[in-house]
This record gives sequence, C-alpha cells and structure tokens, in this order.
Amino acid sequence: MDNKSLPASDFNTDLKLKGFKVYEVDSKASGHNYSRKDFYKISLTSGKYIFHYADRSFETNEPILFFANPRIPYSCEIITPTVDGYACLFTEDFLKLSDRSESFLQSPLFKIGGTPIFKLNKEQKDAIGNIFQKMIADQDSSYAFKDELIRNYIGLIVHEALKMQPSENLSKHSNAAERITSVFLELLERQFPIENTERPLELKTAQDFAKNLSVHINYLNSSVKEVTGKPTTTHIAERIISEAKALLQHTDWNIAEIAYALGFEYRTLRSIISWLIYQSQTYSPRRDARQQPA
Repeated sequence: MDNKSLPASDFNTDLKLKGFKVYEVDSKASGHNYSRKDFYKISLTSGKYIFHYADRSFETNEPILFFANPRIPYSCEIITPTVDGYACLFTEDFLKLSDRSESFLQSPLFKIGGTPIFKLNKEQKDAIGNIFQKMIADQDSSYAFKDELIRNYIGLIVHEALKMQPSENLSKHSNAAERITSVFLELLERQFPIENTERPLELKTAQDFAKNLSVHINYLNSSVKEVTGKPTTTHIAERIISEAKALLQHTDWNIAEIAYALGFEYRTLRSIISWLIYQSQTYSPRRDARQQPA
C-alpha cells in the first residue's frame, strides 16, 4: 500500500519495529485530533492550517516546519482542500541510540514553552525538502547503516531549525541549581497531558516533587526560585491551570471529571474554570449541563 494513503496512526507497527517512519504527506490529508501521540514528529507542509498545541493555537498559510513532542498534545485542522509536504515519525529510543540525542530532545523545539512551528521561505523549504527526500530514499534502501543516516538527517533538520531560533532561548545548565530546576521542570511536564480520569495527576505539590527527586524541599524551592524567578508552587499551579484550560477546550469532560483528574477539589476547580471561561470566552453549555452537584 502507498505510504501516502496511510494516516500516521497506522505506522505504529513500523515504528515499534524500526523506531522511525518517513513519508510524503498525502495531498488529501486530513487533520489530527487533539491528543498525545506515541512518537516525536517533524513535518514540512504547505497549505493553510490551524494548529492547537497544548493550550496555544497557531494559524498559518505558509510553508511550515513543525516539531511535535509525544508528551505535549496537539491537533491540526487543515483549512485548504489539498496540502503537500513530508513527515518523519520517530521514537525516543530510536534517537537515543545517538550520542547527540539529549541535546536535540532538550532543545526549545520540543519544549512546551518553546517554538514548535517555523515559517519557511522558498529557499528554506527547498533545502529541508531535499533532506526529507533523501530520508525517504534511504529508508527504502538496503544500506546496512541507514538507521544512522536517518538519525543524521533528523539532526540536520533540528540544527537548521535551531539556527532560526534565537540563541538566547537555548537553555544552559551550568550549576547545580540550574540542573535540579531543569529536572524539576522536565518531571512536571512529563505528567501531561492527562488523557483519562483513571490516571489522575500524581505529583501535585512541591513536597511531592522534592520527595520524588530525593532532595530537601527547601533546596528545591530555593533553586527553582533562583533560576526562574518564580516559586516551585507557581510553576506547578500554572501548569495545572494550563492543562485544565486545554481539557476544557478540547474534551467533553465535565468539571467534576477535570477536577478529579487534576487533583483538585470540585469547588476549587469550578472557581478556576469559571475564571478561565470568563477570560477566554470558551463557555460550553454542554459542559455546564453535565456538571455534578457540589
């Protein structure tokens, strides 16, 4: 069967066996539902799109390069009737066979606060398109070291994007406080997205994180405050509220279900969500009708 006719979800078998899959985007491709995926993704596409990434949205009508993290939910709405481009799906285990993988996966491209979408000019589009074409050709070849070639191509695309990214946005962890803060933020992010109410949030307080990281809570708090300028509890609260907003916008869960999944008391989260509704004007009569009694 032609790869172009297969949705990304049908590549799971290949991904489990090989760790990667490269393909040309179908000219009649459909969008993606808002959810966490099972793989990293880099795509080069032309057409008019609306991306919903975490709790943010991007609309573009230009060639774009998009980086998706399996721990960050996103959806894609295709506005134009036809699109074209390329995509590469790969697992973390596949990339970690390379010594350079850590710097790639920790780059701003795959972070929730980073820049996952880049608008490309014609020269940039053609150059990156050529890399994808080489990936597809080598993927189907019998070359014994083609996996390493694919990793190199992925790294090349990442570096091309990083050259577009302001260098001041790249994080450098030169001391112990920065390292523990980086680990804390990564651990916080790994809990999301919440995809069902049967697996509620586990780490909800600064004490929870300190225990998990095997450090004293005072050391964690002082390190995070020194590096980021914000207390540990503020980071946790902001991320949980961001997830609540995303769940409110992109699921049909009622407020009681969202509260349970995020570890809130129902009354507390109802107050927070009421404020979010007021701020973003995303009120849904269906969701309100399904609210449970306090």
